[in-house]
Amino acid sequence: MIISDLIKVFIPATAAFAVGILFAPLLIHYLYKFRVWKKVKGKTALDGSVAVEFEKLRTETETSTPRMGGILIWVSVLIVTLGTWALARFAPSLTTEKLDFLSRSQTWIPLFTLLAGAGMGFVNDLLDIRPSGERGIRLRTRLLFVTLVSLFIGWWFYAKLGVTAIGIPGDGTLEIGALIIPLFVLITIGLYAGGVIDGIDGLSGGVLSSAFMAYAGIAYFQNQLNVAAFSATVTGAILAFLWFNIPPARFWMTETGTMGLTMTLGVIAFMTDTLGDGYGIAALPIIAFPLVITVLSNVIQVASKKLRGKKVFRIAPLHHHLEAIGWPSYKVAMRYWIISIICAVVGMTVALLK
Repeated sequence: MIISDLIKVFIPATAAFAVGILFAPLLIHYLYKFRVWKKVKGKTALDGSVAVEFEKLRTETETSTPRMGGILIWVSVLIVTLGTWALARFAPSLTTEKLDFLSRSQTWIPLFTLLAGAGMGFVNDLLDIRPSGERGIRLRTRLLFVTLVSLFIGWWFYAKLGVTAIGIPGDGTLEIGALIIPLFVLITIGLYAGGVIDGIDGLSGGVLSSAFMAYAGIAYFQNQLNVAAFSATVTGAILAFLWFNIPPARFWMTETGTMGLTMTLGVIAFMTDTLGDGYGIAALPIIAFPLVITVLSNVIQVASKKLRGKKVFRIAPLHHHLEAIGWPSYKVAMRYWIISIICAVVGMTVALLK
C-alpha cells in the first residue's frame, strides 16, 4: 500500500517533468520567433520613480530574453492532470484509477487557482511586450483580480469545505469562523507580492519547487494523496522550467507563472491545515520564507523612503540588493536554493507536529 501511494505521487511528478522537458524546445522556438520580450528597456521602482540601480544590473538581457516561460509549467501540469484523469475514465484499471488525482474535494480548487492566475498573468505578459514599451495590466487591477479570486476560494473553504479554524502547533486549533475568508485573502495577496522573486535566472524556480515539494510531502504524510500528487506534479513542472531557466536563462517565468503558482501555494497551505489534520498554514511562513523576506524587503524600502527620505537597500527586493553589493547572480540564486531547501525541511517538520 505504501509503495502504491508513493507511485501515485512520483509518477505524475516524473511525467510533468518529462512533458516539460519535451515541450520546452517548441515553446522556446516560438518565444524567440515572435520576440516575446520587452521591446523597451526600463523598470519602475515601487514608489513610481525610475529604478536607476536596477538599470545598472540589467541591460541586454531585458530586451533579448523571452518572457512567458511560466507557460511551460501550467501547460505541463494541465496535460498530466487531464491525462491521468482521461486514462482512468477511458482505460480503467487498478493502476490508471490509482494515478488519477483530479478530485472535487482536494484538487479542483488548486487547479482552478493555478489556471486562473496563469490566465491573468498571460494577458499581462502579452501587454508587457508591446512595441510601445507600455507596461502590462496595472498593479491595482492585478491585485483586484487576486483579491476577487481569493475571496471566492476563501468562501469555498468556509462554506463548502467547512473550514473555520487554523491549526496551531502544540495547541490544537484556533476557531476563527468566517474570518477564515479574509485570512485567506491576506495570505494570497502576500504570496503574490512575493512573486517578484522572479528576478534572477534560476531563482524563482528553485524557491518555488522547494515550497511545492515540501507541501507534497506534508500532504502525503497526512494521507491527502491527491493533494500530494498535485503538488508533486507542480514541482516536476517547475523543475522542467528550471532546467531551461538556469543561467543563462532561455526564458523567464514572468506573471503567467508567478501569479498562478503563488496563489496556488496559498491554496495548498490551507488544504494541508485543518482539512488534513495538520498545520499547513503555520508552516507557510517557514516554507515560503524566501518569498516572505522578499515582500518584507520591499515594504521596508518603501516605508524608509517615505518616513526617513532614504533607502535601506541599494535595490529592493533583497536579491537585487545582494547583486548590487557585488554578489554574482548565480551565487544569489544558489544560496537562495540552499535556504529554500532548509526552510522546506523545517516547515514540513512543523506542519506534521502532533
